[in-house]
Amino acid sequence: MVITTEQVKELREKTGISVMQCRKVLEEAGGDMGKAEILLQKRGADAQAKKAERTLKAGRIASYIHGVGNVGVLIELCSETDFVSKNEDFQKLAYEIAMQIAATNPTYLKKEDVTEEEKAKVMEAFAPEVKDKPENMKEKILAGKLDSFFKEKILLEQEYIKDPSQTINSLIQNAINKFGEKIEVGRYVRFSVSK
Repeated sequence: MVITTEQVKELREKTGISVMQCRKVLEEAGGDMGKAEILLQKRGADAQAKKAERTLKAGRIASYIHGVGNVGVLIELCSETDFVSKNEDFQKLAYEIAMQIAATNPTYLKKEDVTEEEKAKVMEAFAPEVKDKPENMKEKILAGKLDSFFKEKILLEQEYIKDPSQTINSLIQNAINKFGEKIEVGRYVRFSVSK
């Protein structure tokens, strides 16, 4: 199948990945845009795993102040080099994540931050809802309820407010694909005026 320049351009605009990578993945996907995006996401996850041991020596502090100034966020988005952290798209990513934090007020950064004690409390609260279910199904149902409950409270698991088809983690994976470096949220803080 012949891949058109328009297809490559469309995929590049959606993902920010290089023209060569977009062309290559479109060829592999036989011109199917959806399949090409899935292949890029898979490669992004693979690339993120390979880069997991790399050291983050650079980054950017970004801020977001909402509306009339009653909610504000500071975020540290880390990268391996200044070359990436000074890039306009990297700075935009930091700003977008700060805006997400202002809007959703996540309790945790990643799944591993949720304590076993907190998970146990939530499981206990959901236990009455599954008491009449078959024993072999209870654990699966409770695990699903637990994931659903914490999805909204964990920043990296949240749906991106501007595009619910993506999570914050997938935004970061796309940036890793684009820049070829490990990128992660170092820390953040959200302030709000008490009423």
